[in-house]
Amino acid sequence: MLFKRTPHLLAILSLSLIVAFFVAACGSSGNTTTGSSGTGTTPTATSSSSTVVVKTATATVNGKSVTILTDVNGRTLYYFTSDTATQAACSGACASIWPPLIFSGSGSPSGATSLPGTLSVVSNANGNQVEYNGHPLYTYTKDTAPGQTNGEGVAGKWFVATTTLAAQGSPQSTPTTSGGY
Repeated sequence: MLFKRTPHLLAILSLSLIVAFFVAACGSSGNTTTGSSGTGTTPTATSSSSTVVVKTATATVNGKSVTILTDVNGRTLYYFTSDTATQAACSGACASIWPPLIFSGSGSPSGATSLPGTLSVVSNANGNQVEYNGHPLYTYTKDTAPGQTNGEGVAGKWFVATTTLAAQGSPQSTPTTSGGY
């Protein structure tokens, strides 16, 4: 009886070791940014020879082709209208659905291309969160691939961050779509 279970047990142990090896290897790949893949992990922009944490892409939002902000992995970045330039209204459980873009480098974050607005970092309940024009930036766990904009208009408070996003404190022209997060 012991001999019949041993090959099966060895196969399971071997598979477990292989999976553990790949997980460890992926976690130490040397990339400067880790992103969320729908699991609620916080995208983190880290310091290396480059501080690029934001890229741009073209996407269709509300039927219009616009230039949006993405993290370095191409995941759409969002802003939350309940945030202020100094305080994140989305933290804790909310941040597990809307992972904040965190900067753990020194200096200032930058974009891969010239942006008309300003990237900065604010220390809030989420850590050192990247902001664009004073708006803390987030990804959305229901975006499972680069370029998706599934978070646009959620609860009437979440919107895709575009390069034309006005500075915090200025009136925003955002739709009032309803729905939960």
